[in-house]
Amino acid sequence: MRMETIQSDVTVIGGGLSGICAAVAAARLGKKVALVHNRPVLGGNSSSEVRVWVCGATAHGTNRYARETGIMGELFVENQYRNPEGNPYLWDLVLLETVLAEPTLQLFLNTDVHEVEAEGSEDNRYIHSVTGWMMGSERKIRYESPIFLDCTGDGLVGFLAGARYRLGREAAHEYGEAWAPDIADDITLGSTLLFYTKEAGRPVKFVPPSFAKDITQTPIPIKRVIRSGDSGCHYWWIEWGGELDTTHDNERIRDELWSVIYGIWDYIKNSGQFAAETMTLEWVGSIPGKREYRRFVGDYVLNQNDVLGQVPFVDRIAFGGWSIDLHPPQGMYADESGSKHMHADGIYHIPYRSLYSTNVANLLFAGRNVSASHVAFGTTRVMATCALMGEAAGTAAALCAQKGVSPRKLYETGLEELQQTMLKQDASIIGLANKDMNDIARQAKVRASSTRTRIAIENGTAKVPLERDAALLFPVDPSLSGLELLLDAEEDTEVIVELWATGRLENYVPAERIAEVSMKVDKGEGQWLPFELEWEPEQRQNAFVIIRNNDKIRLYQSSEPFTGVLAFERGALPLAAVELEDHDPTQPIVEWSMKSLIRRPFCFRVSSDTAAYAPQQVIGGYKRPYGGPNLWVSEPLREDGEEWLELDWGKVVPIGEILMTWNDDVNEDLINLHHHRTPFDVIPELAKAYRIEARIEGVWSRVVTVTDNRRRSVRQKLETPVLTDALRIVIEETNGAPCAELIEVRVYS
Repeated sequence: MRMETIQSDVTVIGGGLSGICAAVAAARLGKKVALVHNRPVLGGNSSSEVRVWVCGATAHGTNRYARETGIMGELFVENQYRNPEGNPYLWDLVLLETVLAEPTLQLFLNTDVHEVEAEGSEDNRYIHSVTGWMMGSERKIRYESPIFLDCTGDGLVGFLAGARYRLGREAAHEYGEAWAPDIADDITLGSTLLFYTKEAGRPVKFVPPSFAKDITQTPIPIKRVIRSGDSGCHYWWIEWGGELDTTHDNERIRDELWSVIYGIWDYIKNSGQFAAETMTLEWVGSIPGKREYRRFVGDYVLNQNDVLGQVPFVDRIAFGGWSIDLHPPQGMYADESGSKHMHADGIYHIPYRSLYSTNVANLLFAGRNVSASHVAFGTTRVMATCALMGEAAGTAAALCAQKGVSPRKLYETGLEELQQTMLKQDASIIGLANKDMNDIARQAKVRASSTRTRIAIENGTAKVPLERDAALLFPVDPSLSGLELLLDAEEDTEVIVELWATGRLENYVPAERIAEVSMKVDKGEGQWLPFELEWEPEQRQNAFVIIRNNDKIRLYQSSEPFTGVLAFERGALPLAAVELEDHDPTQPIVEWSMKSLIRRPFCFRVSSDTAAYAPQQVIGGYKRPYGGPNLWVSEPLREDGEEWLELDWGKVVPIGEILMTWNDDVNEDLINLHHHRTPFDVIPELAKAYRIEARIEGVWSRVVTVTDNRRRSVRQKLETPVLTDALRIVIEETNGAPCAELIEVRVYS
């Protein structure tokens, strides 16, 4: 056995998505990082060993403009390009390559940390080191650093260090939570095993093992949904162990889950009720995907009311959007639905104070063990949201190591620096603007070769009966002075249109009615019907326009997306069976669905010009939709043409680094494995070929050329700093979209 000591600035224990993002974030800020993981592959529940879909704030397309950016966003977009089929092993490779790309990050796989050296009183603990055993290598490794991150999920490191934690469900009175039980208990969400099936092309028999459960003697065939073509996360409801100890009873839970999986497959193959003669098992998981165990106590405990109230914490460092998603304690054997869901009206915010320990001075955490009540944890636990918290915790850890301060002290004295550092790295914080004094782009005058000033979708490729209420969302900047709809009328009738505000700038639901207009329409096809809707809001924001149902009317639908515009239908049928998911259809985010209308808006045109796509948006401070799209959009590129955006300082300035954020359409729902596939491998709105030119003594000179970009966030360091009075970013080609679209430009000396 070999004894080793590794000294780092930051030690991250746990290589799930939260740990990966934490480690990469700290390394990108120049810190020496040790990432320690007890499995042979990275990814935790998302890895090829467990194969859970990476879900997040989009909630499978329920939330609008909600896909994560930052490191998690990079992973989504890169996987979309490399792995459109959703191969779990290729997802493993995307994660591994992302970690190995950081030169200051040391990765330790197959290393189980189970020793912690900590000291201090109960109220003021301090971790000196953690020690792990690298299986298969006979190496015992001690990790020393000033800052530690527990991203283990189960929270073992923090537990051994003496960190305060909660286990089970809090009583309703503690945080005033409607979904909490009257009396506190130790019940948690259960664990799940998944399986894959495939078509063999010939008859395949299945002889069940002796331990396979006869599921006809359980509620499963009646209370759950079984289909021969489903596999993987379609069977997320194969869940059990919520009434046990999900960690100490892990092996018992695994055995029960195995018995049910093989029982389900026996039922599919041998009951005669399914067309499964030529199907076979491809893979069965052996590591239960845990949902819940310890939740550490931070300086703030996120609760149900914070989530549903979308509280805009001053120290917000991430967001979520998955519903509060709680499961019955009996799991797959329960009589009620497999899950019940409560939605906010949009995304919610997560505070930094929920990411560090209230009593262990140098401990941060991220993932499913953060400081949240059991009810709030029902939404924060999904992996893409865990990843965002991981990036925030890793960024905080790097700043703590740099400054020699505790995570709490960073909150007290360096909160704005933490948030601004995250924004510079393209992390996901909603509603915070760039205030970086070192970004000299903010001092420049901005102009462009052309700008979209008209909101109009005029090319209809399909007709949709107005059998239920429909809606359009679009930016109003600075005012609205009427719009037209393209429609058919089977006979003379009347069309009612209502104009609504969305309330919060991060929301995309009707919240306050501004106006209503009723217009008579004659029988006929292809008519542009005008509506005199006028609105000049106090600040730029989105309009939600409702078209009330009328079975005599057909709207025209386009097959061409339009950035900043969304279409909705009211009361669409749910995509999930009620046996599996219990949603309240009256909650606005559920009531108004965009899922079947993604990239296929209704045809309409706005009478007034818009400034929502002006060149100045690239230095406006916002990197995500918030009260509008917050980006520059050109007119359509001409064949063999190009569009440009120019920053002019009016004086010579030194330039060494340029940061560009291209539009990767965060409304597009991406996923890592086999949930669905988009018709493109690269987001079409991303610029593909572009160049950067600098004006030096009146002459434009090319300083950067890129020919095959597929990334949202591009950091361009110049080999030699340039003295110039102006920069031009010239877009030669997109990845399929008709216009050039650029969210933000930052420039540093």
